[in-house]
Amino acid sequence: MTALEELLGDRHIIVCVGPGGVGKTTTAAALALRAAEQGRRTIVCTIDPARRLAQSLGLDTLDNSPRRIEVTGSPERRKVELYGMMLDMKSTFDAMILDMTSSDRAEKIFANPFYQHISSTLSGTQEYMAMEKLWELHEEGRWELIVLDTPPTRSALDFLDAPNKVTDFLEGKFLRMLLWPYLKAGKTYLKAVNFGARTFLKVATKITGSELLADVANFFLAFEGMYDEFKDRAKRVHDLLAARRSGFVVVSAPQEASLREARFFVQRLAAEKMPLGGVVMNRTHAVPAVAGLEDPRALASRARAAGDGKVLAPALELYASWRDISLREEDAVKAALGDQAHVPVWRVPDFADDVHDIGALRRVGEVLLGPLPPRAAPAAPAPIDPAAS
Repeated sequence: MTALEELLGDRHIIVCVGPGGVGKTTTAAALALRAAEQGRRTIVCTIDPARRLAQSLGLDTLDNSPRRIEVTGSPERRKVELYGMMLDMKSTFDAMILDMTSSDRAEKIFANPFYQHISSTLSGTQEYMAMEKLWELHEEGRWELIVLDTPPTRSALDFLDAPNKVTDFLEGKFLRMLLWPYLKAGKTYLKAVNFGARTFLKVATKITGSELLADVANFFLAFEGMYDEFKDRAKRVHDLLAARRSGFVVVSAPQEASLREARFFVQRLAAEKMPLGGVVMNRTHAVPAVAGLEDPRALASRARAAGDGKVLAPALELYASWRDISLREEDAVKAALGDQAHVPVWRVPDFADDVHDIGALRRVGEVLLGPLPPRAAPAAPAPIDPAAS
């Protein structure tokens, strides 16, 4: 059994991480489809607002609720239980607030313009809500495998750092220190707030789009006493991701910027003691060496000199160009991951067509894992011993 087969057959959670634009969503969908066709009840959840997951699954849209995916063309008419969903960040945030406090208090928070802004735009919120949704799916106990497609980020480290960003903001020690006179005395006491605090609050108000300084103060008042709960929830998901039945798949492309992100993520996962499954290298161009074609350009020159320049020479030069690309990509991957010899690397070629339906996703799975193995024949019934009746 290969490392990737072990991931799909044994793990409960697979998290696809990496920079944007490298085929992360397609990889998540292809892995989920393969696991489902191997008999596991699987859900794939995307955080990417670009709706790439729905397109890859041949759908117009997905929403915040699990939706059964109709899988056609599965070998041997297998029963395939594949579900998909796309995270609605604000709905998930709202549901978490309702779970943490009373409905009256939650409604006050929901009505606060400052909350309405940060619940959709605060840096790290998208990743934090991804973790919250992951925990929710895990707690349902309905899924044998959960595949999470994480959002595209400027830095591959954002996904692991996001919970601390959110909890540090919500704890708001610095903001609450500035707001304290206002929080204590109410709006009529605003004149007593020192000049630095008023200036800071006006800047914060301008940034958030909130029209009243009171919105900021009321927001932190409403969250008073809930900060520890936020931290506890972030920690439990961190522990879930670090467990043996979870696995991270780093998705990259054979370009320098993407490979740099992949390397950072591999190193960070190791530092955090997170279970790394391996690296998927998308859009590769593997052109093998061919005996006798060690110097195809020289052969092309000779072909032209011999009068065979219309077909053979251009074919040799085309091979030479693609071979150069293949070697450059291989060198780039080795330079980025060469000292990570223990990390499996799986390659997916740069397909001529876009991956936009179940058939194309199945093809990606076959590249990564080979053809879908036949189902094991049911065990024959034990023979009846007449003497025992």
